[in-house]
Amino acid sequence: MPALADRPHIATTDFEEAARIFARLERGARLELIDGKVRSKPMPDGDHGLIIEWLTRLCIQSRPELWLYPDQGIKVQTYRGGRARPDGALAPSGAVGGQGEWVDPEPVLMAVEVTSHDSDTDRRDRVEKPRAYAETGIPVYLLIDRDNCELAVYSEPNGSRYENIHTVPYGKTLHLPDPVGITLETEPLKDWVN
Repeated sequence: MPALADRPHIATTDFEEAARIFARLERGARLELIDGKVRSKPMPDGDHGLIIEWLTRLCIQSRPELWLYPDQGIKVQTYRGGRARPDGALAPSGAVGGQGEWVDPEPVLMAVEVTSHDSDTDRRDRVEKPRAYAETGIPVYLLIDRDNCELAVYSEPNGSRYENIHTVPYGKTLHLPDPVGITLETEPLKDWVN
Protein backbone atom coordinates (compact mmCIF):
# COMPACT_ATOMS: atom_id res chain seq x y z
CA MET A 1 0.00 0.00 0.00
CA PRO A 2 2.47 2.69 -1.04
CA ALA A 3 -0.32 5.26 -1.44
CA LEU A 4 -1.04 5.23 2.30
CA ALA A 5 2.64 5.59 3.15
CA ASP A 6 2.85 8.70 0.98
CA ARG A 7 0.06 10.48 2.88
CA PRO A 8 1.08 13.00 5.53
CA HIS A 9 0.10 11.93 9.04
CA ILE A 10 -0.24 13.79 12.31
CA ALA A 11 -0.09 12.34 15.79
CA THR A 12 -3.41 12.30 17.64
CA THR A 13 -2.02 14.38 20.50
CA ASP A 14 -0.67 16.96 18.02
CA PHE A 15 -4.06 17.12 16.33
CA GLU A 16 -5.92 17.62 19.60
CA GLU A 17 -3.58 20.44 20.59
CA ALA A 18 -3.91 22.07 17.15
CA ALA A 19 -7.71 21.79 17.41
CA ARG A 20 -7.75 23.55 20.79
CA ILE A 21 -5.50 26.34 19.51
CA PHE A 22 -7.48 26.75 16.30
CA ALA A 23 -10.79 26.89 18.22
CA ARG A 24 -9.49 29.73 20.37
CA LEU A 25 -8.18 31.67 17.37
CA GLU A 26 -10.80 31.04 14.74
CA ARG A 27 -14.46 30.76 15.72
CA GLY A 28 -15.61 30.17 12.13
CA ALA A 29 -14.45 26.55 11.74
CA ARG A 30 -13.80 23.28 13.55
CA LEU A 31 -11.00 20.79 12.93
CA GLU A 32 -11.20 17.08 12.22
CA LEU A 33 -8.56 14.44 11.48
CA ILE A 34 -9.72 12.13 8.68
CA ASP A 35 -7.43 9.82 6.70
CA GLY A 36 -4.46 11.23 8.61
CA LYS A 37 -5.16 14.75 7.32
CA VAL A 38 -6.37 17.77 9.27
CA ARG A 39 -9.54 19.21 7.74
CA SER A 40 -11.53 22.25 8.72
CA LYS A 41 -15.31 22.16 8.89
CA PRO A 42 -17.29 25.40 8.68
CA MET A 43 -19.62 26.46 11.46
CA PRO A 44 -23.25 25.68 10.68
CA ASP A 45 -25.76 28.26 9.49
CA GLY A 46 -29.30 28.72 10.85
CA ASP A 47 -31.00 26.35 8.42
CA HIS A 48 -28.41 23.71 9.28
CA GLY A 49 -29.40 24.16 12.94
CA LEU A 50 -33.10 23.80 12.10
CA ILE A 51 -32.41 20.53 10.29
CA ILE A 52 -30.61 19.14 13.35
CA GLU A 53 -33.48 20.36 15.55
CA TRP A 54 -35.99 18.60 13.26
CA LEU A 55 -34.01 15.35 13.36
CA THR A 56 -33.52 15.55 17.14
CA ARG A 57 -37.27 15.89 17.69
CA LEU A 58 -38.02 12.89 15.45
CA CYS A 59 -35.42 10.75 17.19
CA ILE A 60 -36.74 11.64 20.66
CA GLN A 61 -40.34 10.94 19.62
CA SER A 62 -39.46 7.58 18.09
CA ARG A 63 -36.73 6.41 20.46
CA PRO A 64 -36.79 8.35 23.76
CA GLU A 65 -33.97 6.20 25.17
CA LEU A 66 -31.60 7.69 22.58
CA TRP A 67 -30.14 11.17 22.16
CA LEU A 68 -28.78 12.96 19.11
CA TYR A 69 -25.59 14.57 20.41
CA PRO A 70 -24.80 17.61 18.23
CA ASP A 71 -21.16 18.19 17.23
CA GLN A 72 -19.86 15.42 19.49
CA GLY A 73 -16.27 14.47 18.68
CA ILE A 74 -15.82 10.77 17.89
CA LYS A 75 -12.66 8.70 17.67
CA VAL A 76 -12.68 7.19 14.17
CA GLN A 77 -10.34 5.10 12.06
CA THR A 78 -8.52 3.55 15.01
CA TYR A 79 -5.42 2.65 13.03
CA ARG A 80 -5.04 6.29 11.90
CA GLY A 81 -6.07 7.88 15.19
CA GLY A 82 -8.79 9.85 13.40
CA ARG A 83 -11.08 12.41 14.98
CA ALA A 84 -14.41 13.38 13.42
CA ARG A 85 -17.05 15.80 14.60
CA PRO A 86 -20.35 14.81 12.94
CA ASP A 87 -23.26 17.21 13.03
CA GLY A 88 -25.04 14.61 15.13
CA ALA A 89 -24.19 11.31 16.82
CA LEU A 90 -27.15 9.14 17.82
CA ALA A 91 -26.41 7.02 20.89
CA PRO A 92 -28.10 5.85 24.08
CA SER A 93 -28.80 8.75 26.42
CA GLY A 94 -25.84 9.28 28.73
CA ALA A 95 -23.45 7.21 26.57
CA VAL A 96 -20.92 10.02 26.12
CA GLY A 97 -20.60 10.93 29.79
CA GLY A 98 -17.14 11.13 31.31
CA GLN A 99 -15.27 10.67 28.04
CA GLY A 100 -14.10 14.17 27.23
CA GLU A 101 -14.12 15.85 23.84
CA TRP A 102 -13.51 12.71 21.72
CA VAL A 103 -15.72 9.76 22.64
CA ASP A 104 -15.44 6.07 21.90
CA PRO A 105 -17.53 5.15 18.81
CA GLU A 106 -18.86 1.85 20.24
CA PRO A 107 -22.24 3.15 21.50
CA VAL A 108 -22.85 5.38 18.44
CA LEU A 109 -25.70 3.97 16.36
CA MET A 110 -25.70 6.66 13.69
CA ALA A 111 -23.52 9.54 12.55
CA VAL A 112 -25.29 12.45 10.84
CA GLU A 113 -23.89 15.06 8.48
CA VAL A 114 -25.76 18.00 6.98
CA THR A 115 -23.96 19.43 3.98
CA SER A 116 -22.56 22.93 4.21
CA HIS A 117 -22.17 25.29 1.32
CA ASP A 118 -18.39 25.15 1.07
CA SER A 119 -15.84 23.76 -1.37
CA ASP A 120 -14.92 20.75 0.82
CA THR A 121 -18.45 19.35 1.22
CA ASP A 122 -18.21 16.88 -1.63
CA ARG A 123 -14.95 15.30 -0.50
CA ARG A 124 -15.61 15.55 3.23
CA ASP A 125 -19.29 14.52 3.55
CA ARG A 126 -19.70 12.24 0.52
CA VAL A 127 -16.32 10.47 0.40
CA GLU A 128 -14.12 10.78 3.50
CA LYS A 129 -16.78 10.70 6.23
CA PRO A 130 -18.69 7.63 4.97
CA ARG A 131 -15.41 5.74 4.67
CA ALA A 132 -14.22 6.82 8.13
CA TYR A 133 -17.53 5.92 9.79
CA ALA A 134 -17.67 2.54 7.99
CA GLU A 135 -14.08 1.74 8.98
CA THR A 136 -15.00 2.58 12.57
CA GLY A 137 -18.08 0.31 12.48
CA ILE A 138 -20.75 2.95 13.06
CA PRO A 139 -23.88 1.05 11.89
CA VAL A 140 -25.66 3.91 10.08
CA TYR A 141 -24.51 7.13 8.43
CA LEU A 142 -27.18 9.66 7.44
CA LEU A 143 -26.24 12.38 4.97
CA ILE A 144 -28.75 15.22 4.66
CA ASP A 145 -27.65 16.73 1.37
CA ARG A 146 -28.82 20.33 0.99
CA ASP A 147 -27.06 20.74 -2.36
CA ASN A 148 -28.98 17.89 -4.01
CA CYS A 149 -32.15 18.11 -1.84
CA GLU A 150 -31.91 14.47 -0.86
CA LEU A 151 -31.07 12.16 2.01
CA ALA A 152 -28.70 9.22 1.77
CA VAL A 153 -28.63 6.51 4.41
CA TYR A 154 -25.55 4.31 4.48
CA SER A 155 -25.73 1.00 6.34
CA GLU A 156 -24.06 -2.40 6.74
CA PRO A 157 -20.45 -1.30 7.31
CA ASN A 158 -17.92 -3.98 6.33
CA GLY A 159 -14.80 -2.43 7.85
CA SER A 160 -13.87 -0.40 4.80
CA ARG A 161 -17.14 0.90 3.35
CA TYR A 162 -20.91 0.73 3.69
CA GLU A 163 -22.47 -2.12 1.70
CA ASN A 164 -25.88 -0.45 1.35
CA ILE A 165 -26.69 3.13 0.32
CA HIS A 166 -30.30 4.24 -0.10
CA THR A 167 -31.12 7.74 -1.38
CA VAL A 168 -34.46 9.58 -1.43
CA PRO A 169 -35.38 13.14 -2.44
CA TYR A 170 -36.72 15.60 0.12
CA GLY A 171 -40.43 14.94 0.66
CA LYS A 172 -40.20 11.14 0.57
CA THR A 173 -40.36 8.83 3.59
CA LEU A 174 -37.03 7.33 4.65
CA HIS A 175 -36.63 4.41 7.04
CA LEU A 176 -33.37 4.33 8.97
CA PRO A 177 -32.40 0.66 9.34
CA ASP A 178 -31.64 -1.15 12.57
CA PRO A 179 -30.18 -0.56 15.04
CA VAL A 180 -31.70 2.92 14.57
CA GLY A 181 -35.17 1.82 13.42
CA ILE A 182 -36.67 5.28 12.90
CA THR A 183 -38.81 6.42 9.97
CA LEU A 184 -38.38 10.01 8.77
CA GLU A 185 -41.06 12.06 7.02
CA THR A 186 -38.78 14.44 5.13
CA GLU A 187 -41.25 17.02 3.76
CA PRO A 188 -40.10 19.73 6.24
CA LEU A 189 -36.60 19.68 4.75
CA LYS A 190 -37.94 21.49 1.68
CA ASP A 191 -38.33 24.60 3.86
CA TRP A 192 -34.61 24.73 4.66
CA VAL A 193 -33.10 24.68 1.19
CA ASN A 194 -31.03 27.74 0.40
